[in-house]
Amino acid sequence: MEKLIISPAPHIHSGDSVSKNMTGVIIAMIPALLASLYFFGLGALIVTLTAVAACMLFELLIQKYILKGPVTILDGSAAVTGILLAFNLPSNLPIWMIIVGALVAIGVAKMSFGGLGNNPFNPALVGRVFLLISFPVDMTTWPVVAPLTMNYLDAETGATVLGILKEGSASLPAIKDMVIGNIPGSIGEVSAIALLIGLAYMLFRKIITWHIPVSILLTVALFAGILYAVDPETYASPLVHLFSGGLMLGAIFMATDYVTSPMTFRGMWIYGVGIGLLTVIIRTWGAYPEGVSFAILIMNGFTPLINFYVKPKRFGEKPNKA
Repeated sequence: MEKLIISPAPHIHSGDSVSKNMTGVIIAMIPALLASLYFFGLGALIVTLTAVAACMLFELLIQKYILKGPVTILDGSAAVTGILLAFNLPSNLPIWMIIVGALVAIGVAKMSFGGLGNNPFNPALVGRVFLLISFPVDMTTWPVVAPLTMNYLDAETGATVLGILKEGSASLPAIKDMVIGNIPGSIGEVSAIALLIGLAYMLFRKIITWHIPVSILLTVALFAGILYAVDPETYASPLVHLFSGGLMLGAIFMATDYVTSPMTFRGMWIYGVGIGLLTVIIRTWGAYPEGVSFAILIMNGFTPLINFYVKPKRFGEKPNKA
């Protein structure tokens, strides 16, 4: 007698696959990658190639020799983690630190939980935060923009927009420079226009939905706008918050990670609003100039709770009566 095997939902196949979606995400990151290569030159190339190669190598070694299971590095998820880790790093970070970050991202944040689909926190952000806490000087030394430069470790450095705000200086770069990417910062976060092009591509291809990016950006704009209206001398304008730091990168590529974000649209709104509020709170009153990474990781921790309490009713379920 044949056994009837019941598999988990979904039971309707759409033609999507992990590799197809990961390829789509990589394509969406190409504009930001090209912008990083233009603004930071050789350093951006070295950081990106090192992070991708290290993430793929660590995943291969862990799956083959520790977990002794199938090797899945060709599904693109390790490459995406590598690119996103690189996007969160300065272009002059030493290679050995990048490798350490990749080991933490893949070995600790991803594979120790069972691999893709099981990790509760975004692996690239875990790697980034580990490096920030362990090597704060190197992780906050930002090369100034030098188009197509061949300098790497000896690049001239400067302060980021959020760093200037934290120091209390009023001489901020023009908004157009923040939009284009003509400012110091992590290699993948500086060009807002390049990241928005990636968002448009993913929305067009239906790789992600608009709920998480819009809820994050709208919350940041509203909260920062209220603070700015109350005291424009003390608090930065909403446009500065929107186009500086890692907000665009985080809202578009990090917070929308399938595994670590809520499943329902209502849950996505709660999740996005939480990230937006925490980002502005940390940026304004926290010890660090930037708050996006911490905000996303905190809300990653709340995702199971959001999924539990904000979920669609089962088919045929009757509403509760008061």
